[in-house]
Amino acid sequence: MISVSKKKWEKQKVNKNLVEKVKQDHGFGNILSHLIISRNYDSSEIYGINNNQEITNIFKDDYDFQKASLILLDTIKNNEKVCILGDYDVDGSCATSLFVRYFNHINQQHFFYIPDRISDGYGASKKLFQKLIIKKPKLIIMVDCGSTSYEAIEYLNQQNIKSIIIDHHEINKPYPKSDAVINPKKKNTNKEQTFLCATTLTYFFIDILIKKSKSSFKLYDFLIYVLLATICDVMPLRKINKIIARNAINDFNFKNNTALSQIFDQFKLKKKITIDDLGFLIGPIINAGGRLNHSNYGVELLSSDNQKIIKDKSIKLIDLNNKRKKIEQNILDEINFEKIKNENNNVIIYYKSNLNEGLIGIIASRLKDYFNKPSIVITKSNNILKASARSTSSYNIGNLIKSLIDNNIIENGGGHNMAAGFTIKKSNIRLLDNFIQNDYSKKNFNTQNSYKYDMELSMSAINTKFMKEINKLGPFGHYNYSPTFLIKNVKIIKFDIIHNKHISAIVKPEIGSSIKTICFNSLNSKIGEYLFYYKKKINIIAQIHENIWNNKKTIQLNIRDLIL
Repeated sequence: MISVSKKKWEKQKVNKNLVEKVKQDHGFGNILSHLIISRNYDSSEIYGINNNQEITNIFKDDYDFQKASLILLDTIKNNEKVCILGDYDVDGSCATSLFVRYFNHINQQHFFYIPDRISDGYGASKKLFQKLIIKKPKLIIMVDCGSTSYEAIEYLNQQNIKSIIIDHHEINKPYPKSDAVINPKKKNTNKEQTFLCATTLTYFFIDILIKKSKSSFKLYDFLIYVLLATICDVMPLRKINKIIARNAINDFNFKNNTALSQIFDQFKLKKKITIDDLGFLIGPIINAGGRLNHSNYGVELLSSDNQKIIKDKSIKLIDLNNKRKKIEQNILDEINFEKIKNENNNVIIYYKSNLNEGLIGIIASRLKDYFNKPSIVITKSNNILKASARSTSSYNIGNLIKSLIDNNIIENGGGHNMAAGFTIKKSNIRLLDNFIQNDYSKKNFNTQNSYKYDMELSMSAINTKFMKEINKLGPFGHYNYSPTFLIKNVKIIKFDIIHNKHISAIVKPEIGSSIKTICFNSLNSKIGEYLFYYKKKINIIAQIHENIWNNKKTIQLNIRDLIL
C-alpha cells in the first residue's frame, strides 16, 4: 500500500505456527503472541512480560571493570584528586552526575568538566587536558568520550596522570593507552552489552565500587538517570535496558529526586513519570545547556540537593530549551524539504555555513525523522566545518567514521550506531557525499524502502482492557516500538493545530465511538493536507497511546500515515 506521503506500507510477516506455540506455552492472547514473535523476544523477555525482573550487574566479573575499579579505589584510598570529564549531551551529563553524587557521598575530592561545544570541541583533547591539569588531578575519568582520543591520553601519560575511559562509542585497535578502557565494543562477543549507554556502564561500575568498599551510597535512587540517558541516546529498550526501564519507572519517587520534581513543578505536571516525559520533556531540557553554551548546567542540576541551585538551574535550562526551539524552527523553516526530496539521495547531506553548531545534531535528527533516511548536517565552526549525523536502524553511522578517517575524507570523529559527529574540510564535502552514498548502496542493496505495521485493527477493539494487554510489552522505545496498526474506513470530523506544527484530529469509524488523534510535526505536510481537507473515508496507520493527566487516563491514536 502506498500512503499519501508516498511511503510503502506492508503488514509485518510472522510465523503463525510460532504464534500458536506462544499462545499455548504461555497462555497469551492472539495479538500479544503475534507481537512477541514479530519482535523476536527471547525466553527471558517473554518471562518479563508477567514477572518482575531484578537488575543484575552483568559486568561484575569483567576484567576491564575490575581493573578500573582497583585504580579508582587506590586513588580514593590515597585521597588524590579526581577529574570527571563528560560529554555535553544527556548521557555525558547523567554519567558525570552519578560520579559527582558518589564522590560527594564518600567525601572524595574531585571536580567535573563538561566541554564547551564551541571553544573546547568534542570530548577529550590535548588542548583541553592542558587546561584541566592546572587543577592537579591525579586521575581523569572520561565518560561518554575518550575512545578515539589517542593524542590526549598520550599527553596524560606523559604527565603521569592516570586515566579511565568509560564509553560506548565505536572503538578500534590499537586502543588508546589509558590505564583502563571500559567499552563493550572492544569485544564482539556479547551484542547485548553494546546496547548500553555510558551512564549504564557508569552505574554498573559504581555498583562494583560500592560492593568493594562497602559504601552506603544509594545508587538505585538514581536509576532514573540511567533510563533518561538510555532513552535520549536512542539505545534499544530490549533485554537489560528494558529491565532497567521497568524498574526505574515503577520505583521512581519524585520525593527522592528534587531536580526532576522541580522540572515537573515548572510545567505544573502531577502524574507518574513516563518514557515520553524523559525523551520529549526532560531530555531536551538537560541537553539545552550543552547546545547553547552552558554545558555544565545539566550536571549542576542533576547532581545537586541544594534547593536554590536546583530551582535556578532548572529555570535557566527551561529558558534555554525554549530559545533552542525557536532557533531550531527558524533553521527548519529555511530548509527546502521539497528540493531534498527531489534529490532522492540515500543519505541526506545538508550544508549551511551559518547554522548554530549546537543545533546541527537535532536538525539532523529532524531530517532523519522526516525522510526516514540517515542525515548529516554540516556548518562552519571557526576555520573548520563541524558535522553531526543521525541514522536509521539499517545503517551503522558510527562504523562509517573510521573508513572516512582512513580515506582522509574527514579530520576526526566518533560515534555509535545511530549518531556520530566529525570535522571536515569544506573542500571534502563532495568526496564525503560520493563516499557515503556508495557505502550506503553497498550495505543496503537488499533493503527495500518499506514500512511495517503489525496488524489490522478495528476501532471498536480499542479500549482500556486492550491498552492494558498491549502495555505488557512496554515500556516502549527503540527496537521495542509501540505496536503500529492499520485502521480502515474512518472519517476526519474535526481538527486543530497545536504549537504551529502538530495536528490534533477527531476520527470516527463507521460504527462506534470517535477517538482523538495526534499527528506530530505534520503541519505543511501531505498528511496534514489530508487531515484538513479530505472528507471521505480513509485508512490510518497509527499507534495507540495512553495519556495520563491528573491521574486520569485517556486513549488517543498517534497517526503515522494515511492511506486512501
